[in-house]
Amino acid sequence: MANTQSIAVLPFVNMSNDIDNDYFCDGITEEIINALTKINQLKVIARTSSFAFKGKDIDIRSIGKQLGVNTILEGSIKKSQERVRITAQLIDIEDGSHYWSKRFDRELTDIFELEDEISLAIADEVRNNFGHFEIQDHLIDQPTNNVDAYQLYLKGRSFQLKWTPESLGQAISYYNQAIALDKNYARAYYANLQCYGLSAMWGYMPYEEAMESAIGNLLMAKELDTSLPEYPLSYVGRFFWQEWDFKNAYVHINKVLAINPDHIDGLEAMAELFMALGHFDKALIYANRLIEVDPLSSNNHYTLAHIYYYQGQYDKALETVEYALTLNPELELAHHLKCFCLIWLNKRQQFDEFIHNTPLIAEKNLLFDLINDKPIEVQEPIIKKWSEQGYNETLLVPYDLFILSNSGRIESGFSRLKEMIDQRRGQIINYRQEPFLQPLHKVKGFTDLHGSNLSLSDITSPRTDDGKPIANILDDGQIEILKKELLSYFNEEEPFLNPQLSLKMVADVLGLNTNKMSFLINQAFNANFNDFVNSYRLKHFKTIALDPKNSHLTILGLAYDSGFNSKSVFNTYFKKIEGVTPRAWMKANP
Repeated sequence: MANTQSIAVLPFVNMSNDIDNDYFCDGITEEIINALTKINQLKVIARTSSFAFKGKDIDIRSIGKQLGVNTILEGSIKKSQERVRITAQLIDIEDGSHYWSKRFDRELTDIFELEDEISLAIADEVRNNFGHFEIQDHLIDQPTNNVDAYQLYLKGRSFQLKWTPESLGQAISYYNQAIALDKNYARAYYANLQCYGLSAMWGYMPYEEAMESAIGNLLMAKELDTSLPEYPLSYVGRFFWQEWDFKNAYVHINKVLAINPDHIDGLEAMAELFMALGHFDKALIYANRLIEVDPLSSNNHYTLAHIYYYQGQYDKALETVEYALTLNPELELAHHLKCFCLIWLNKRQQFDEFIHNTPLIAEKNLLFDLINDKPIEVQEPIIKKWSEQGYNETLLVPYDLFILSNSGRIESGFSRLKEMIDQRRGQIINYRQEPFLQPLHKVKGFTDLHGSNLSLSDITSPRTDDGKPIANILDDGQIEILKKELLSYFNEEEPFLNPQLSLKMVADVLGLNTNKMSFLINQAFNANFNDFVNSYRLKHFKTIALDPKNSHLTILGLAYDSGFNSKSVFNTYFKKIEGVTPRAWMKANP
């Protein structure tokens, strides 16, 4: 069931003559997604899942159900020289109706004001249609004064998100060009930092060279802006993956989530941290939240499957990782995890079919046989191959360690584990939870290996809701007084007859801001703004529709005279309240 205050922003369609402007459209879409995530109580689907539908002709209602939202934003962008036109519309997935649409024409130099205006308008309309939540005065700040630098940043972002060695290099090039135009562009430095950091960790660049560049960009970025989630996130990678300093990692992950409670990298890092600590109940909370806000991310389902795997729920882990592979068949870590599940479940035939024509077949078969009670001697040639320089550095998963630990060479397995821990190798950060390493728990010295500096007393309760609870911004006495004023205004002045009536217009009359006005209607009438106003319009329609002097008017004409400004909104609301169509109601009330 969809969250009542939830939205997915589909990629804006490029209507420009230049197909290369796709990067601009995708970038604007992502900016609006990020802006909306700043609103507490509003569930916003993350980029990965929203972009899964790019270029696909799928019914909006089906998309909404897949993503678990009740509202879809879709639109188009036309960029021509120094002007930009953005058209956006909100769709209720319950019936597929467009309940809001607007066209924005601006100079390109006003792009940040435009992004902010669109984001605020979207938030207002979702609130008007589905219930109260508070909205900040601004959702997007201006990150640079140079529009050309911003466009170069968006180009860099489009390449970065391909996550290949070549594309990360291209992204760095564009980010550097953006920085050349604006030396104070903090987000470009942070983006460079991430690209260099990933290139170092994944071996796309010489480690020392990449880390030196990453640190240089961090030093510049932190001098410019420490309010962005990228700032504490940059320390998470260092403390967690490089140093295994779990306490400092936890502190900085919390800083990321304090800035954006649904930050994908922050949620994933917290799930991974609790996995490493063996706190699976807490890890599941963050993993499930990941899937709620980014349900079509293969990586998120892999993370969830990993938790089930460490819990020994191999059937559940297998089912989950198989779904991850349907979303992204190229996710190598998910491939290995599926192998491991099939090994522990002793599914030989399925295992053989799955590993056919894949790398490391010898290691995979050897591990399967060792776990499933086949006394096999690990031969010297394969051990010699493992010791060859560079062999283990390229493996995402340490098959050699797992095989040694489950054979007659357990001491060699322990030595290998100790060596990898000393090197802080990310592949074995969860070594205490790894089922393949259970035999090593009995080896003297195992308990003296790396110990966590994060204790249970340092850990606060994970968040389990969609955001902070709604504060009572009006007390009961104020609500009662304002309720009477609002009813008097609607009954005497009939502002609902104005088809352009907005929450702000009503709020101004009562001397409130829009957040308090929305809260008042929600609390006093248990309704959202649109339903509150449309209830008056419907009552007025029924009154004038039954008046013989209006018999010459059409149903739609009567609806417009009652303040409705859309045929679909009128028909949908009428049927929701009356249970029949307007035409059927008219026939039943001649």
